[in-house]
Amino acid sequence: MGGGGNGVREYESTVRNLSKRKLVTLGCYFVRGHLQETGCCRTAGKKMKGILVLLLAVAFVHALERGRDYEKDKVCKELANLGKDDFASLSMVLYSRKFPSGTFEQISHLVKEVVSLTETCCAEGADPDCYDRRTSALSARSCEKDSPFPVHPGTAECCTREGLEQKLCMATLRHQPQEFPTYVEPTNDEICEAFRKDPKDFAEQFMYEYSINYGQAPLSLLVGYTKSYLSMVGSCCTSPSPTVCFLKERLQMKHLSLLTTMSNRVCSQYAAYGKEKSRLSHLIKLAQKVPTAELEDVLPLAEEINTVLSKCCESTSEDCMAKELPEYTVKICDNLSTKDSKFKDCCLEKTPMDVFVCTYFMPAAPTPELPAIELPTNSDVCDKGNTKAIDQYTFELSRRTHLPEVFLSKILEPTLKSLAECCDSGDATSCMNAQGPQLKKELSSFIEKGQKLCADYSENTFTEYKKKLAEQLKAQLPDASSVELQGLIDKRSDFASKCCSINSPPLYCDSEIDVEMKNIL
Repeated sequence: MGGGGNGVREYESTVRNLSKRKLVTLGCYFVRGHLQETGCCRTAGKKMKGILVLLLAVAFVHALERGRDYEKDKVCKELANLGKDDFASLSMVLYSRKFPSGTFEQISHLVKEVVSLTETCCAEGADPDCYDRRTSALSARSCEKDSPFPVHPGTAECCTREGLEQKLCMATLRHQPQEFPTYVEPTNDEICEAFRKDPKDFAEQFMYEYSINYGQAPLSLLVGYTKSYLSMVGSCCTSPSPTVCFLKERLQMKHLSLLTTMSNRVCSQYAAYGKEKSRLSHLIKLAQKVPTAELEDVLPLAEEINTVLSKCCESTSEDCMAKELPEYTVKICDNLSTKDSKFKDCCLEKTPMDVFVCTYFMPAAPTPELPAIELPTNSDVCDKGNTKAIDQYTFELSRRTHLPEVFLSKILEPTLKSLAECCDSGDATSCMNAQGPQLKKELSSFIEKGQKLCADYSENTFTEYKKKLAEQLKAQLPDASSVELQGLIDKRSDFASKCCSINSPPLYCDSEIDVEMKNIL
């Protein structure tokens, strides 16, 4: 492995030694494998205690939703250290993240209610039943037709329950991941104009916009990034040279920004797929990126990244991703840099984050010439404690098939389910032998249609792809009008741009694949 691997290991060691330093703020992040203090770091460093308390206060917001008195005393002490403004900031991030379809007005209203409840019930001499009474009222208000609070698809079900059961139900509501972030950063002039007009409103709007778009990133990263960003805005919009200031600060915040957005990406997929399906998804991608590798080279990596995500995506630890992802990149480079020149090149990148980004966006390699693969039919498939046969089949199918992961994950799910059902039958071997031909036929048909849908997309620029698609559709539909053809071209190309890449969003593509499969000629 090249010099980049040594840089990764150097950073891994640095993090272990310095994890108690300014990594706590997450605004002080690594550049070229080392920690450096930036302008925003110096400002954020003064508020380190505030951010630590901010994170500890997470328990309070969850307690508010549940109305759990036994947490009240502990959280009120933390709230006294934190102060009203920082608690409101945390609430804005938390509830924007929890209700990404809510409007700014709805989230703001909820935050005001939560802050008011907190101040009242934590005040000296407050009624003993204040906490439970106010949280019950908040929950009940959410069930009213004219409720000013954000609505979740599961709210109606929760509203059929009463008391603590209703509050517990409300607390468990989770929106699906936002797979297409729409946040666009304004220009420097627009930022400073809005900031000077109303700094508080600017900060709240930014926390809301960023959190609804990148809400699957760990909470600590969202809090750390938004704090550092707002610190940068405060410094640069009062600087005599705002443009130079923004350029310098953004460069120094680059890796924190990357860590936050990339964590949102990988955690969104993990949330969409769940633990086991996510593991197979990573195995599929690695098999397609390095089809010349062996299962023992890529399986540990698929399992490792899955472990990292299960550990860090919902963690409130301030540096979970910052520690775990660099350690994972070391293993990527150890296992794959000698197997593939593209991975070797990625491992020469200057920082662990750059290595991770490089390998994440690496496209599928050309499929090698390999003998056809058969469905597993032996008893190993039915060993519930051993996934080797399924893993081997998934790996072999993936490296032989030029088709995006979202397609393979989609067709593998019913295929593996049918095999599992055979395992539960009286005679697993006979069942698999009987169902095998039909499963193979369905698998082949699905793959063929999927390859037609994504044909030429990854090998061409988008403009060239649309040109070839237009020629194909015109040949297939000679009687179609120009308006009808253009509609088909736009629809198919939009689908391809979202679902024909190696990292396509699973939730959106799952339903869209069904629609497009029906229309394939």
